[in-house]
Amino acid sequence: MSTATPTPAERSGPLAGTLVVDLSRALAGPHAGMMLADLGARVIKVENPGSGDDTRGWGPPFVGPEDNPQATYFLSCNRNKESIALDLKSDDGRKILTALLQRADVVVENFRPGVLDRLGFSTEAMHELNPRLVILSITGFGHDGPESSRSGYDQILQGEAGLMSLTGPSPDDPQRVGVPIADLLSGMYGAYGALAALLEREKTGKGQVVRTSLLAALVGVHAFQGTRTTVAGEVPQAQGNHHPSIAPYGLFSCDAGKVQISVGSEKLWQKFATTFGLDAGRAEFATNGDRVRNRDLLIGEIEKAFAAYESEPLLAKLNEAGIPAGKVRSLDEVYEWEQVKSQGLLIDVEHELLGKVSLPGPPLRFFDGASQETTNSNHTAPPLLDQDGADIRRWLDDALAENS
Repeated sequence: MSTATPTPAERSGPLAGTLVVDLSRALAGPHAGMMLADLGARVIKVENPGSGDDTRGWGPPFVGPEDNPQATYFLSCNRNKESIALDLKSDDGRKILTALLQRADVVVENFRPGVLDRLGFSTEAMHELNPRLVILSITGFGHDGPESSRSGYDQILQGEAGLMSLTGPSPDDPQRVGVPIADLLSGMYGAYGALAALLEREKTGKGQVVRTSLLAALVGVHAFQGTRTTVAGEVPQAQGNHHPSIAPYGLFSCDAGKVQISVGSEKLWQKFATTFGLDAGRAEFATNGDRVRNRDLLIGEIEKAFAAYESEPLLAKLNEAGIPAGKVRSLDEVYEWEQVKSQGLLIDVEHELLGKVSLPGPPLRFFDGASQETTNSNHTAPPLLDQDGADIRRWLDDALAENS
């Protein structure tokens, strides 16, 4: 692993001592870089001078001083990183990037195919500089194939990869997922691939190229809807908030509210039906297949039974009966939820301009053999543009002097 000096924040975690150069922008690549940073890697984010990452301008909402507003979009995907502004078309920018790549363990990039080649940093050139370098490359539609040159943005890929055809109240009203899921999943797959390449490097001594795309990430999570198409020959369609293969499983109305239930086994069905006075053995409801085929009838019967309850008493009754159930929370309710806080999913960091801010936290926790938690809790705020540029240049100068 790299011998890079730590940043002012003490680095810990499984990737402590690993240096990542993040050349990406927007969300897919930055999310991958943030995942590696959360695991303890030192992640140096290379940005365009003046404007920086595109997401610095994506808003509202913006927060902070009027003369230097900060986009909350940027804050969502760049914690635990350092920032240096480099013009990669200039001699100085290429010199600094070259020095970083020579010391890096991983480089993350999501340029369109061919852009880095024209800047003088092709895959071959980067591996000449550093044969141990793992190169994570994320594109929209893939690096080859007849449509590899297309620009890929999340909502476009949600449509092209079929996700929107599965989402929404009906086939006539396709909807996108409420977060940029193609970007997020391709970043997750990318980080997972980079970790695998680092592990293999321990055996081979050589780095390699890891490629994924927004298209690949979404096709990769088609799950049972994919095999429903490829094996059963069915074409799934959007059908709202009820599961296509399990019933009852979905969102149901009650008195002054809604609840979600998941009755995923015959044993649970018997218990659920008994609890709410339904005929479990009725011909239309006798098996899961029967219930799926007669879903509309089943929903009507359940909502008649639920009409006697407001949502909180109904959830309590479902919980008492052992039926998986839940509410639909707004995001402010999620971040106020003690269960979320108990899992480290809300962290406080000190931002250079904003002071103390709370951010959604990393989704992984680590424990030693004695069940002592070892999760890194020392997080840093997303950086201002070029906030660490002088320190990074000084570090590179010192490293060069030591090796000369």
